[in-house]
Amino acid sequence: MNKNFIAGEWVDGDSAIENRNPSDISDLIGSYAQASTSQLETALESARAAQKIWARTGLEARQTALMHIGNSLMARADELGELLSREEGKPRAEGRGEVYRAGQFFTYYAAEVLRQIGDNADSVRPDIEIDVRRDPVGVVAVISPWNFPTATAVWKIAPALAFGNAVIWKPANLVPASAVALSEIIAGANLPTGLFNLVMGAGSSIGDALVTSPHIDAITFTGSVETGRRIAAGAITNMTRMQMEMGSKNALAVMDDADIDLAVACAVNGAFGGTGQKCTASSRIIVHDAVYDQFTDKMLAATRALKVGHALEDGTQIGPVVSEGQLSENLDYVALASSEGGEVLCGGERLSMKHDGYYMAPCLIAGTRNDWRINREEMFAPIACIIRASSYQDALDIVNDTPFGLTAGIMTTSLARANHFRRNADTGCVMVNLPTAGTDYHVPFGGRGDSSYGPREQGQYAVDFFTSTKTAYIAVGAVD
Repeated sequence: MNKNFIAGEWVDGDSAIENRNPSDISDLIGSYAQASTSQLETALESARAAQKIWARTGLEARQTALMHIGNSLMARADELGELLSREEGKPRAEGRGEVYRAGQFFTYYAAEVLRQIGDNADSVRPDIEIDVRRDPVGVVAVISPWNFPTATAVWKIAPALAFGNAVIWKPANLVPASAVALSEIIAGANLPTGLFNLVMGAGSSIGDALVTSPHIDAITFTGSVETGRRIAAGAITNMTRMQMEMGSKNALAVMDDADIDLAVACAVNGAFGGTGQKCTASSRIIVHDAVYDQFTDKMLAATRALKVGHALEDGTQIGPVVSEGQLSENLDYVALASSEGGEVLCGGERLSMKHDGYYMAPCLIAGTRNDWRINREEMFAPIACIIRASSYQDALDIVNDTPFGLTAGIMTTSLARANHFRRNADTGCVMVNLPTAGTDYHVPFGGRGDSSYGPREQGQYAVDFFTSTKTAYIAVGAVD
């Protein structure tokens, strides 16, 4: 049985869950321990003690530890990427890329360790100087999703450690193998005992106990809006600091002056990459009336040409969805779109393959309206809906007509339109002539509306969440 990592020890839990390959459900990846609430208390106690040691540890020692973790991830990207793809279902190349990128996150934040420089100022009063610096917040709860089991966890864990905090990590129960593999690497980085803890378990037990604990100083979460609201309700009792990345309903606007072939390539990448199981996926494709038919015909041909298959087979472009439950939900959305009046141009059905898995044909739905449920609710699915727009302004209005606001993109050859869209799209990230999915690790990431709550993730902006500012006034006295 694969164990939890608590207070520097690998320990069994009260129960265990099976982890099966969504590409081939006969493939049992392993059995994974589920932590008890008493074990969580042990993790919290050890983390609080270790954090005090880590906060006083020299910067170079902290940098060395993070560099070790990052370099280990990059060196093992092939091996761990295959494991990730085997349990989550994304094609092997995407799994490897995710692990390698996770390593880059750690090496980036290793460098940030040495950039922790404060500010100073003169007081408005005579003979007083002011020193402004940042302190760690303390013990951070990291709650990560299943769709990017390594990368999303790392872009929380790495800055937490870089800025002097301890970590209690509860990964999604659908992807425990990647969590154990990452934890083994972190455990080998010579951190203070108890500084990092892996606590696997259900959200209804371990998750709820974690977010309501008075011993947690900050919570960083990625998941659904519903879960985020529940976390916020539990955490506010202790006035716990929160950072949450939640739902999305991203749109790609295709204008009448767009390079149509490029627009199709970006739409296919954004909508179906990672089997559509990305918070940045473009599930709404808003197309100018003048090029609607041309774009739709080419998008249909490109969607039909995608190869669905086992995540580890060569040539696979679309792997299985992550679970039976997710597949059932996806198929329900296809039926909903049809009942609302959408035209299913292709896909949308469960596929019978050589291996028994959760395979779904990528689905393209035309003739939809933005006020339909299919275009209002988040789907983690290989489903893209096309919406007709009468003009650029109409397209922009449709892009912004959503409770979410994570990413939005535009395909255009007009600099004026690109700049106007960049300024007026009500989202945290804007893409011009690029897929909506795909961001860099050295710049801030996050959305607006129901998509995000709290300070931004990634890049130097992460310091705002993982540290607390301290302003010190020093009376220096007058010179004789």
